[in-house]
Amino acid sequence: MIFDIITIFPGIFYAYLNEGIIKRALQKELIKIKVHNLRDYTKDRHRTVDDYPYGGGSGMVMKPEPFFDAVETICPDRTERRILMLSPAGKKFDQEIAAELSREKRRIFFLCGRYEAIDERVKIGLADDEVSIGDYVLTGGELPALVIIDAVTRLIPDVLGDEHSAEIESFSWGILDFPHYTRPSVFRDMAVPEMLISGNHKEIQRWRRKEAIRRTLKRRPELLKKIRLTDEDCKLIDEIREESQ
Repeated sequence: MIFDIITIFPGIFYAYLNEGIIKRALQKELIKIKVHNLRDYTKDRHRTVDDYPYGGGSGMVMKPEPFFDAVETICPDRTERRILMLSPAGKKFDQEIAAELSREKRRIFFLCGRYEAIDERVKIGLADDEVSIGDYVLTGGELPALVIIDAVTRLIPDVLGDEHSAEIESFSWGILDFPHYTRPSVFRDMAVPEMLISGNHKEIQRWRRKEAIRRTLKRRPELLKKIRLTDEDCKLIDEIREESQ
């Protein structure tokens, strides 16, 4: 899989992309990440990427020409690319979108905006999707691009050491993750739940599912309305509610 990032601040990416799971995925050539400086696709001697907004107002707007020229130079064939424009106005990124992107065969482009906004014609004539990572405003699209690349890369086969790791994380079940513990078994009078050291793998799996549901009921109950609950899940919910009485 190839990720192409178009930004005016390419230096932002190098530290993060050269650590941890992303670095290992790059070394194993499971992914490729190419960072492109938008200013390289300008035509004036000042390498201008922004201008004043039509109609007046505060801030500057990023010009459309450099984005079009960058994408069409890097990957001329429209059928070989998928372009994500990062914006607070976009569809909210979630695990379902991450899974869908992890199966993408085309190059995935990230258009990282700065200043007040990107010219609307970039969205209309170039971008395939407009994506947001949350209901808040950042100074640019670079952090959202890193968030999406990280989430998608984890789901690509052979990236994680344990092939089942991604399947049991938060939101892969459609609900929050269960609590995790490691040694020591007692730390500052806080003990690991006895079930986890019982050796009964069937009961451990049931405990984990129950605790994941308990956590979701408490913190994000709306998520349970979006998944298909099994008969066993319904029993676990009844148990949790009885325990809370």
